[in-house]
Amino acid sequence: VLTSLDLSFNEIRKIENLSSLENTLTHLYLIANKITTIEGLDRLKRLEMLELGSNRLRKVGNLSKLQNLKELFIGRNKITELKGLELKSLTTLSMQSNRVVTIGDGLKGLPMLRELYLSHNGIQRMEGFDAVPQLKVLDLGGNQIKKIENIEALVELEELWMNNNFLTDFDDLKQIKARELKTIYLEQNPLSKDSEYENKVLKALPTLTQLDADMYERGVEAKDDDDADDDEEKDKPTIGK
Repeated sequence: VLTSLDLSFNEIRKIENLSSLENTLTHLYLIANKITTIEGLDRLKRLEMLELGSNRLRKVGNLSKLQNLKELFIGRNKITELKGLELKSLTTLSMQSNRVVTIGDGLKGLPMLRELYLSHNGIQRMEGFDAVPQLKVLDLGGNQIKKIENIEALVELEELWMNNNFLTDFDDLKQIKARELKTIYLEQNPLSKDSEYENKVLKALPTLTQLDADMYERGVEAKDDDDADDDEEKDKPTIGK
């Protein structure tokens, strides 16, 4: 029984002739072809994973019948809008390296989404995350974002990637209400050049275990300079009186 089909790295321009697999196919790989339109998938009701990275797609569509789809990978295309996504079972969405500028209401209709990858687009503003409060991983690295905002609803968030943006204000970190945020990437932002960058981030987010590439003991907060000086005093040897 054929459950996984890999047609990657060919010259395919149109998705077709897959209806005979409607009762078996769960994983379909179509990476690095010349596909311009998502089509020919309506009858693949059992499909759980679809990989269409590195094609020529300009929009997302014709996926509404795939209500068992859990993972959708459509990175490295030319998609301009976050639309056409009403998939009740989807847990992972990767749209890295496209041409998306706004998120808008594009996340509505994704009640099970846990991981969202939107790095290397042209996104200017964080918005629309009220629709996905269950999100665990959010990747917005390499966009044009100047402010962390509108993510108070993401209380389940564990990883946040905001590297290579235009963040300048440490006060933005107060918008993060995640109870167990473990990893955050903020490198290659203007604020990462601050001499107290590490201390300020760790104090603002005490549950972190990773800041950029550096690992930390869970629950250990960064110390104030005054606290550090006090520790140095305590560590000095006592001279006999």
